[in-house]
Amino acid sequence: MTTASLTVVVADPNLTPLRAEFEAALPHGTVVHWPDPRHTEAVEAAMKSADVLVSGRCTATMATVATRLRLVHAAGAGTDNIGIAALPPGTQVANTYHHENAIAEYAVSATIVMRRGFLRQHTALRREAHWDTPAHDPRAPWAEDLTAATVGFIGFGHIGARCWQLFQAFGARGIAVTRGGNVDAAAHGLLWSGTVENLGTLLESSDAVVVSVPLTDDTTGLIGAAELSRMRPAAVLVNAGRGPVVDEDALYQALSDRAIGGAAIDVWYRYPADGHTGAPSKHPFDTLDNVLMTPHSSGLTRQTFAHRTADITANIRRLAAGEPLHNVVAVAP
Repeated sequence: MTTASLTVVVADPNLTPLRAEFEAALPHGTVVHWPDPRHTEAVEAAMKSADVLVSGRCTATMATVATRLRLVHAAGAGTDNIGIAALPPGTQVANTYHHENAIAEYAVSATIVMRRGFLRQHTALRREAHWDTPAHDPRAPWAEDLTAATVGFIGFGHIGARCWQLFQAFGARGIAVTRGGNVDAAAHGLLWSGTVENLGTLLESSDAVVVSVPLTDDTTGLIGAAELSRMRPAAVLVNAGRGPVVDEDALYQALSDRAIGGAAIDVWYRYPADGHTGAPSKHPFDTLDNVLMTPHSSGLTRQTFAHRTADITANIRRLAAGEPLHNVVAVAP
């Protein structure tokens, strides 16, 4: 089969550690440029000859200079930072996933850490040599394992469903609500499923709540003060979806007041504008001892990006061979 030679610009820093694997999977003769994504001018200069851009970001200026562009491939699910309307007509936009295994590991491990009190015990033993366990201190609370837990899923797509598979292995019970309400509870081994109209019932019934819905107009602030007040006092909230799905002020207040047992927060309300330093919220979540804070890292494993690399390079091979692409989410008008 005859393939066309392509010029590919990779401007996603997460793929840099996989550069050798990425280039080895491309068609013979492919030219690959790896400009520093932090230097916009370098990326724009490389794009003047690009047939393919691998990045979740493509500004109007970048699109304007890339007159040969045929494909913009995000190295993840998000394509909201790609200016599709500015792309050359017919340019295809594709994405990839493969983060569900890593996020599921995060959801289960974070739930265990919070419910078992490992954060509290770690701090007590490290800082005070205090053995914070009923075996040594009768004042210490007994922890609960997952066989005693009902896990509520807000969102049950590929992430929620994979999370549930891992929770099942620990003997937990599961319930779920989704926007469409089309989850077959029996087929998935859930106690029940419903729509967001059943959100209050889910919150009242859950020992752990896993949030994995995308951020839309309908889901922004989906969980506010009223919803948090319906959670059980010892319940744990795990947000691996998007920060603003859970109201920032209401969550901080609930955690400060210990109205809920705790939260594992991986997705935030503020991100660094540049570099790797920046407060994730206007509130000092870092001062609370019932919060596990992670920097939007739940899906970031080498395996996640190895699978994404395979998807992206396969699509580039298809493009070179004139074959239909997979995971196309938009085409520039």
